[in-house]
Amino acid sequence: MGDSTTLAVHRCRFVDFAPSAITALAFPPLPLPPISAKGKKPSSGKQPSRFGTLAIGHANGNIDLCEWAGGEREYRSSQAWVIRKTLPGPYPSKVDSITFVIRHPDDLDSDDVPLCSDLRLFSSGGGGELLEWDLDRACVRRTISSQGGAIWCMAANPASTLLALGCEDGTVRLLSLANDTLTHHRKFDRVKCRILSIAWGPPTPQYPQRRDSGAAEDSDSDDDEDTWNDTWIVTGGSDSSIRKWDVATGRVIDRMGTDKVRGERTLVWTVGVLGDGTIVSGDSLGMIKFWDSRTCTQLQSFQGHGADVLCLAVGPDGNTVFTSGVDQKTSLFSLVKTGNPDQGSNPLVGASSRWIHSCSRRMHSHDVRALASWPPYTTLPPSHKRRFPIDIAPILASGGLDMSVVVTPAALPSSTVVKIVNPLSTSAHCVFEDSYHRRLAYSSGPSGTSAIQVARKARLVSCIRDAGLSVWRIKARPSEDEDGFSDLELPSLNPQPAGWEKVLEVDLNVNTNLIASAISDDGRWLVASDLYETKLFSLAIDVKDRLTVRRIREFSSILQAQLRGATTSTTGAQAFRFTPDSSKLVMSTAMSSYILVIDLTGEKPHVLRRFDHHRLKDSIVRDRVVKGRKTSGDVEMGDGTIEDEEESEEEQANATPTVTSVLRLAISPDGQWLATSDDRARTNIFNLDSIQHHSVLPSFSKPAQVLAFDPKRPDILIMAFPDNSLQIYNVESRQFPAWGKELCSGLPKRFTHAHDPVLGVAFDPAEASPAADATPRYALFWGSTWICKLSMNDSAPGSVTKKRRRESLKLSAEPTADGNSGDFKMVTHYRPILHVDFLAAGELVVVERPLVDVLSDMPPAYFKHKYGAS
Repeated sequence: MGDSTTLAVHRCRFVDFAPSAITALAFPPLPLPPISAKGKKPSSGKQPSRFGTLAIGHANGNIDLCEWAGGEREYRSSQAWVIRKTLPGPYPSKVDSITFVIRHPDDLDSDDVPLCSDLRLFSSGGGGELLEWDLDRACVRRTISSQGGAIWCMAANPASTLLALGCEDGTVRLLSLANDTLTHHRKFDRVKCRILSIAWGPPTPQYPQRRDSGAAEDSDSDDDEDTWNDTWIVTGGSDSSIRKWDVATGRVIDRMGTDKVRGERTLVWTVGVLGDGTIVSGDSLGMIKFWDSRTCTQLQSFQGHGADVLCLAVGPDGNTVFTSGVDQKTSLFSLVKTGNPDQGSNPLVGASSRWIHSCSRRMHSHDVRALASWPPYTTLPPSHKRRFPIDIAPILASGGLDMSVVVTPAALPSSTVVKIVNPLSTSAHCVFEDSYHRRLAYSSGPSGTSAIQVARKARLVSCIRDAGLSVWRIKARPSEDEDGFSDLELPSLNPQPAGWEKVLEVDLNVNTNLIASAISDDGRWLVASDLYETKLFSLAIDVKDRLTVRRIREFSSILQAQLRGATTSTTGAQAFRFTPDSSKLVMSTAMSSYILVIDLTGEKPHVLRRFDHHRLKDSIVRDRVVKGRKTSGDVEMGDGTIEDEEESEEEQANATPTVTSVLRLAISPDGQWLATSDDRARTNIFNLDSIQHHSVLPSFSKPAQVLAFDPKRPDILIMAFPDNSLQIYNVESRQFPAWGKELCSGLPKRFTHAHDPVLGVAFDPAEASPAADATPRYALFWGSTWICKLSMNDSAPGSVTKKRRRESLKLSAEPTADGNSGDFKMVTHYRPILHVDFLAAGELVVVERPLVDVLSDMPPAYFKHKYGAS
């Protein structure tokens, strides 16, 4: 296996996929701490048990939900945040702002990190409608009109009970979120400008009234409980003003004016509030200003940017403020001590501390639209200020027009007194000024999938966009002495001219952005779906070698008949797979979690069976949680197996359905086995020959990122996870083979610690042929910036001893001079990669979309000469 593998590589850069710009970022808030007795010191710093979900809003209306790739209590992960699910936006639409709130704040402790099931997500897209999302079904749950025109900004109060909207008509409107509702609560007085930015002031603790000794002690009235009261809101307007509002009366308490140039109005794009009441603002002149909320006077002012400041984020401890905007710079402002704290009661008014402009970094190539930090900052008074440990660096996330999220360790220089853990594993440096930032690769398809599909026999490549799809044909491979192909180890320097041609361009009438597509191996079928409708097309080649397309009009009604009993009977799908012989189509329905097996061989398609195993709730079997299973489990973690106990249709019908998204499908090369995995980390195996459920796998800690069957051993299922770990499962014997366990436990660190998660796996068809028995087996795993050749050799259980097997694994894992090992090789000169697959034996397709090509279609970035005339 140490010998190099030579492959003919098509470097396909003709796919005109364009990722969408990032317009909003949000982390979930932490629950408010309980109100303790007066004078009691806050508890010592405690790191949250897990990293929160990162929501990424895009200019095309989609919202990506990204989960931390590491496990619970694991504060370091090379892959950082990985896309788990995409919420498809209505077409056409955009996302301007997003906000997380806690659904039931009283059910969580102050140190708990809310899960997706605990959260509500709201978004606005420049119109007058506020959208609340259903995070389980990945659709819009409800909408409500702002009653004030376009929504320019929004912010939730620290208690997650009220949502404030800044509107086009110059009003602030409060919406009540109590008890999982969404209703209008109050309208503030109107001002003659747009409300461009908004933030809540720190809440004040309200203690229960002291009762006399004769009062009953067993009263459980809510009036006796400690509560947090919201007192004021600050807004930035389009008239060079910052206003402070009284929440109780809805009136302006005071007004602060910003600088003007030549009498033109200054736009206050972003505002923030610190726990001690300090107001921070960023405006269209590039100015960062700090204000005293009690006197409403300016404390300090900085020319932090050369152009508009569009966003700011407050560090977890409240002593740092990050700002960014049109000039692509991210600036850090720090609170430093300058004298004796006894000189003044207010640390900002007295001489004890002041804000300084610590540093600026340029981590983006175009405008930065959003900033967010983890752990999130909670605007609390100094008496209840949250404290976090100083030995774990916080993370700053930023995003903008260059379409990639950048995450950076953001520790303070004063924190270097101890050894600090870098959660991103980029380097030992954790201070914001010196640390290495990481660019999270943009995903080509929804929910971390690939928008590219390859039809091997037809030599076609398809790609979906927001509301359309394109198909290209890759021409036959030239003779061996011609240029245009290269060994996997070296990039192609002389690409073959006219090696491809576009054969189809389709624009579809959709309600939301497309979320899934597939093309059959023989190129006869093409399917695509938005959230509400699946469209099936029949493809054919005419006498002039042109591709013609015909839509199967009755396909939606065929699916509708099978989903009539579901609560949500839309025919949209989350994932598709054609069988290798193109005779069947398998799809997972959106919003109803069914698996449909569809026969395509008759006069018209018809559904063979509908499976609802992903709709079953979790249960406990033999002291083990089996998610989505009622009867005894049929997978044993040891080497032994037990018989599968099939559930009756009556038992499945009586089970209360749950909602999930089945995002990953895989079909074995012989067409016998189907593997399905959902976003709750549940994996089921079905037999497509008998159209029956076969087995359910144990639920892993993370949902599977990749499912694939080995072509040479069709009963071997390979599962790859967001942390680049693997699991190998034998579906025939219903067990995890011993050789697979050893292979998965001995993966090279260069693979498991790669900064980009695995997105797919490809197998050379040549290895599936009988003549390839003596050749070493391997698989090509790939991520956005790397392709990895990994040995998949196994041995008979009794052929070698465990000692020799360990010695062989140790020898194969020893790195060579280039950092690779005998059974492992990684190449990194293809990037960013959208898809990798084989067209034929020894013929590989690598679809790339260089960032330079994407940015070339965008307007030029802001640039100002440092010297000379301006």
